Amino acid sequence: MASETREWLGWRDAAEHALYGPEGFFRRTEGPAGHFRTSVHASPRYAAAVAGLLARVDRALGHPDELALVDIGAGRGELLTGVLACAAGMAEGQGSGLAERLRPYAVERAPRPPGLDPRITWLGDLGELPRDGLDGLDGFDGFDGLLFANEWLDNVPVDVAETDADGAWRRVLVAPEDGAERLGEPVGGADADWLARWWPSAGDSGDEPGLRAEIGRPRDAAWAEAVRALRSGLAVAVDYAHERGARPPFGTLTGFREGREVRPVPDGSCDLTAHVALDACAAAGEAALRGAASPSLADPSLADPSLAPVTLPQRDALRALGVEGRRPPLALATADPAAYVRALSAAGEAAELLDPAGLGGFTWLLQPTVAACGGLLGPGRADPGQGAQRLR
Repeated sequence: MASETREWLGWRDAAEHALYGPEGFFRRTEGPAGHFRTSVHASPRYAAAVAGLLARVDRALGHPDELALVDIGAGRGELLTGVLACAAGMAEGQGSGLAERLRPYAVERAPRPPGLDPRITWLGDLGELPRDGLDGLDGFDGFDGLLFANEWLDNVPVDVAETDADGAWRRVLVAPEDGAERLGEPVGGADADWLARWWPSAGDSGDEPGLRAEIGRPRDAAWAEAVRALRSGLAVAVDYAHERGARPPFGTLTGFREGREVRPVPDGSCDLTAHVALDACAAAGEAALRGAASPSLADPSLADPSLAPVTLPQRDALRALGVEGRRPPLALATADPAAYVRALSAAGEAAELLDPAGLGGFTWLLQPTVAACGGLLGPGRADPGQGAQRLR
């Protein structure tokens, strides 16, 4: 009876409204920082590391007259604010006038926060960044610089599929008011093709019921659109991720509220997140660079090895950018107690960013759009550890 009057939606539509609708979670006054701690909020060292990567991109591009830093999923502009402060403090030789040439852009669906640095251009949605033009920017044909998406793709809503009693994949429907679920129609078309290619259990499940998968096609499209907006430079996505050979058999969809993991209910009261198939996103990004409509249409023989995307753990990426969690020497405590306390605090912040069981367990996807920006965190730049992996 009650179920007959309920509204049942696919998870993608339900999460879209719950996160980004008029009363959506990400439009709340407190912002994401009021509910969960990202690397940006954990330590100013994260913004300093991004500033260091931006400087490498700047050198690789030959110090363009205007250098863009595009922060997708910008929250309340915390990362851009931190990078601007770091850029202002760069030595002349290190930054080569970077602060004066830097053009920061925030892409965020929540309203611009009051008091934000006026140098930051606020864009309401990635959809405002078509390849051939951008409202308010005459003659725009793409950014030159660094595009950085920290914990953005996990909040791009996706549909969820589950195997039924016969082992067939069916779309999961959800009731927004309480998160109750039921199985809907069989998964078909492009979504079925995506599952077959990128979620191997979709072809190996046999008759086992109850397996779940998040259909990442909208994230692939979002990342491809982001890569297309970058005329020259480096696109970076940072998220909890999994790879084709090790997809979680029951999916990863969950909720967060006030710092705690909660049952996912798409009523606007909590964050809704699922880990990202970054390898699929990388393939979509490569296809976008080669002008293919989808990764399946991209001709591998046309791939430029210098543009191969790379993934590596955040722990290795940040170490390559100079973030270290070493404790200061005890002798400093006697020689300069205040300096020792400051150094100890900084080491604790760095350790949190590098912790493989926490923030250090994020994966970085680095996707260059020009050959000069390939390998910026590779061997010879710093010590990237053993975790770097080319995706082709």
